[in-house]
Amino acid sequence: MLPRGALLAVDVGTVRIGVAACGAERILAYPVTTLAADQDWVGAIVGLADEHAAQAVVVGYPLALNGSASIAAEKVRAQAVQLARRLPVPVWLVDERMTTAQAHRRLRESGRHAKTARGVIDAQAAVGILESVLRAEEQGRATGIKLQMEETDG
Repeated sequence: MLPRGALLAVDVGTVRIGVAACGAERILAYPVTTLAADQDWVGAIVGLADEHAAQAVVVGYPLALNGSASIAAEKVRAQAVQLARRLPVPVWLVDERMTTAQAHRRLRESGRHAKTARGVIDAQAAVGILESVLRAEEQGRATGIKLQMEETDG
C-alpha cells in the first residue's frame, strides 16, 4: 500500500513528462505541469514532490496490452529507478495502459484538439494514472509495484 498523504504522478514520454498531484485527502487528482524530456526532469520532479509534500511518487508503467513489460516499459523502469535514487519518498510503477487515449478523449470532449494541446495531454495522462491509483485504493486493490531499495542502490 502507498503511504498516506499527498501523491505525485508522472507520465514519462520521450518528448514530454506529464505531472499530476493530489492532496493528502486524496479526493481529486489535478494536472501540475508538463516538462521537457530533454531537460533535468528528474530534478524538477524532486522539487515538485517537495513542493506538494508528496509521500510517494507514482510513475506510469507502459505495459503492453497483454500485460507484459514492453521495451518502453523497461526504459521507464530505468528512469523511475533514477528518480527513486534522488527522492526521499517511495516510487511506485503503476499500469498506465490507455491513460493517454483517455486524455485525448477528455480533450476532444472539452472541445480542444490534440495538436494544439500536446502538453496538456501529458499532464492529463498523469491525472489518469493518479486517478487509477485512487480508484484502486478505494476498492482495496493493489496499486502497483514499489521499487525496491536494491534496485535503486548503486
